[in-house]
Amino acid sequence: MKGTIVGIGEALWDVLPEGKKLGGAPANFAYHVSQFGLESCVVSAVGEDSLGDELLANLDEKGLNRLIERIPYPTGTVQVEIDQAGIPQYEIKEQVAWDNIPYTQQLEQLAAHTQAVCFGSLAQRSDVSCATIGRFLDAMPQDDDTLVVFDVNLRQGFFNAEILDASMKRCNILKINDEELVTVSRLFGYPGIDLQDKCWLLLGKYNLKMLILTCGINGSYVFTPGNFSFRETPVVQVADTVGAGDSFTAAFISSIIKGKPIAEAHRTAVEVSAYVCTQNGAMPLLPVEYTR
Repeated sequence: MKGTIVGIGEALWDVLPEGKKLGGAPANFAYHVSQFGLESCVVSAVGEDSLGDELLANLDEKGLNRLIERIPYPTGTVQVEIDQAGIPQYEIKEQVAWDNIPYTQQLEQLAAHTQAVCFGSLAQRSDVSCATIGRFLDAMPQDDDTLVVFDVNLRQGFFNAEILDASMKRCNILKINDEELVTVSRLFGYPGIDLQDKCWLLLGKYNLKMLILTCGINGSYVFTPGNFSFRETPVVQVADTVGAGDSFTAAFISSIIKGKPIAEAHRTAVEVSAYVCTQNGAMPLLPVEYTR
């Protein structure tokens, strides 16, 4: 498991109008990383129920490595409604398995061999999973080559300034979208400056290697100390946008780990996320031209 790329947090079922599909940002991230030929693993928890059985079977079918505990809580589900623009609205069930991810010896061993991790704010809504994520980050290699990605995921009020601040202090790459950036700025009392200036402020305050800002149809940015990359969002026929941001993060991080320049990694991330928008659900099979 040397050099593993890990997504840690929620693994669940997105219950979409056409039926349920495998989801959860860390699972989406780990799956797309695996499509780039890298060793990845999703860390989470599911219930001792039929939905848990089915979720694990689906991950196995996709060939995704997993460290997912079975615990006496229901497997997580999210009711997803898609509006006319293809934008999802979520109703996330509480007191579910991924709120209670246990910290195990296996998890500590995985952390010691993790090259990059992606974690979010949603799975930190509960004390148990928040503590497990923190202990995992502590057990990872503490060197300059290790990538710690905090993918802000503001849903249904399941966040606060304390968790966001602590997570930004722990990461060296921050991924955030334009709506989340506005909310974070209000929480932290930042002045009414434009989005780019807010990004420069966060980059410096938290001593980040990179800050990724996605702005939907208005393009995306990658900020690094003293420089930035911007790419327009391709115009595509949108099926839904579920998991598009996770595929962006996975494609970008995979490209960086493979030694690609930031501009090339950014281009790949934009193309992959645009493709995912044309497909139903969060985990479509990616065309080989994106992943080679």
